[in-house]
Amino acid sequence: MGTVTTSGARQPFPEIEPYDSGLLDVGADNRIYWETSGNPDGRPALVVHGGPGSGGRRGARTLFDPDVFRIVLFDQRGCGESLPHASDPAVDMRNNTTAHLLTDMESLREHLGIDRWLLYGGSWGSTLILAYAERHPERVTGIVLAGVTTTRPQEIDWLYRGLRLLLPAEWERFRGGAPGTAPDGNPVEAYRQLMEDPDPEVRAAAAREWCAWEDAVIAHETLGAPGQYSTKPDAARLAFVRICTHYFAHAAWLEDGQLLCDAHRLAAIPGVLIHGRLDLSAPLRTAWELSRAWSGAELRIIEDSGHTGSPELSASILDAIARFAT
Repeated sequence: MGTVTTSGARQPFPEIEPYDSGLLDVGADNRIYWETSGNPDGRPALVVHGGPGSGGRRGARTLFDPDVFRIVLFDQRGCGESLPHASDPAVDMRNNTTAHLLTDMESLREHLGIDRWLLYGGSWGSTLILAYAERHPERVTGIVLAGVTTTRPQEIDWLYRGLRLLLPAEWERFRGGAPGTAPDGNPVEAYRQLMEDPDPEVRAAAAREWCAWEDAVIAHETLGAPGQYSTKPDAARLAFVRICTHYFAHAAWLEDGQLLCDAHRLAAIPGVLIHGRLDLSAPLRTAWELSRAWSGAELRIIEDSGHTGSPELSASILDAIARFAT
């Protein structure tokens, strides 16, 4: 569908509350929080949050016309209101992988009696959406992604090592927070091990340093939401960093380049890829490569946006979702 630049003036819809919610038992003692809002008989749309481990942002409800869409939000395993919470060191992370999350999404679809749904998400959420849609293309009516990632090793390496070229002082602090990291090494595995340390002070310090780095990477995004990682409540921050390091140390259990190689499975699905040119966390190249591999996708480049968005990027998301309302 090509590449376009865009600007728009759409505004979010009014705040609404869910008309139904619950905890779905997905096995291995895990229960995922879900909620539905909007029109119970409307077009189903699933919001897939980022992180991994950030938990679903309830404000995402306002991106959808509540008269048109049946809006489904859920918290992925170990975070948000899902149980058990990964901030508890006793929680077994072996039961929290990409494969588990894909199965959870299908279980939720079946639990809610939904045949097909629109998928919306960003950052890690885009990786999970692509993995789900390539496995279950017949269940997807359309896709809207903002801040496209595929969680390839090169993307992980860029975010946690390559960016030292632009943020040398901040990266030295980040590396110093994981003392086992070599001067030119990748600290992800070292932080993963720290987040499994029995000492709560060790885990808390590692989580703070990880989030300080994440905030350094988005500090220039004055039109977005700089500083959002370090302000997380303690339990949410611990879960976020523990889940992030767990997933990134294992390259999300995806083959290198798998989602781009399998993009042909998305051919019959219309999609909109929205990406900020100023995104240091997830450089534009991945979104561009995906748009070339996925014939049904349109790439929208937002000139003034980084990873955490801008008013123009928000308007573009609203416009893209509205396209699937009819």
